[in-house]
Amino acid sequence: MSETSLDPTADLAKAQQGDDAAFTRLVGPLRRELHAHCYRMLGSSHDADDALQDALLRAWKAIARFEGRSTLRSWLYTVATRTCLDLVESRGRRALPMDLSPSSDRAVLEDPPRTEIAWLGPYPSDTPAASYEQREAVELAFVAALQHLPGNQRAALLLFEVLGFSAAEIATMMDTSTASVNSALQRARRLVADKVPEQSQQQTIHALGNERVQQLVASYSTALEQGDADALVALLTEDVTWSMPPLGHWYSGRAAVMDFATEVPLTRCPSWHNLATTANGQPAIAGYLGMTPDSEHTAWSITVLTLRDDKIAAVTSFIGPEHFELLGLPLTH
Repeated sequence: MSETSLDPTADLAKAQQGDDAAFTRLVGPLRRELHAHCYRMLGSSHDADDALQDALLRAWKAIARFEGRSTLRSWLYTVATRTCLDLVESRGRRALPMDLSPSSDRAVLEDPPRTEIAWLGPYPSDTPAASYEQREAVELAFVAALQHLPGNQRAALLLFEVLGFSAAEIATMMDTSTASVNSALQRARRLVADKVPEQSQQQTIHALGNERVQQLVASYSTALEQGDADALVALLTEDVTWSMPPLGHWYSGRAAVMDFATEVPLTRCPSWHNLATTANGQPAIAGYLGMTPDSEHTAWSITVLTLRDDKIAAVTSFIGPEHFELLGLPLTH
């Protein structure tokens, strides 16, 4: 099952005759990029798991009918896209707190999790093999913007802008006309342009340099661990936002963010231990909460930092130990 295929053509023939090991070898090199596509479509790594599993099952059942009119990669993206479109229709879109309500001016101390909401989740994208473009295409702002698009526009934009398929190829993949694809692309580009900053996080990180990015992450971690509000506020832009799905309230502007930070993570949370990590191609921090500095600290939140110039412009804290498991991080520290 895990052997590397030396002859994809032979494996295709074997797969079409019912050899599941040959099929596994065929799709193995494409699994990661297909999973990332499903995440961009659905906004959840767990939903992407389900979609990819379903898509590969559909592909396995249909492989005997694959006639080679397109590449196997294109065919698999067709199956995966259609699977995701079915899920988009049945499950709806994923959200961040700012999609649902205005920001809060002051810290909300009683803020129970809103479990009825399908929340956007983080993605473990930053591996040595991930290209610049792959990391850019899973940045939080981009994936969050995609969730505002109807499924067909979302799919068309991703297939064209991220994956490089032509409008004619996409029309075939989505069983529609080229004119419809071009129309969907035009509408999708307008909305995404309104919601996504002109400079991507990859461009910002490149401009700052890895050393400076690491310094910002370390300074944020230290300020939180030491309860130093002044040091924390010095890192933030004037229009910084802080959100914490599955909590519904969020904060916008340095004053509101600092009121929240001072009242909750800097005061009411006894002790923090933080680990630097990455998610969505962006710098992130795994936050562990403990009762005392010397006690065992347990997984609390994965905080993804969005940078602008030399400051932190957005803090998105995904609360829950399931996000640590997703990123391959320990549950205690």
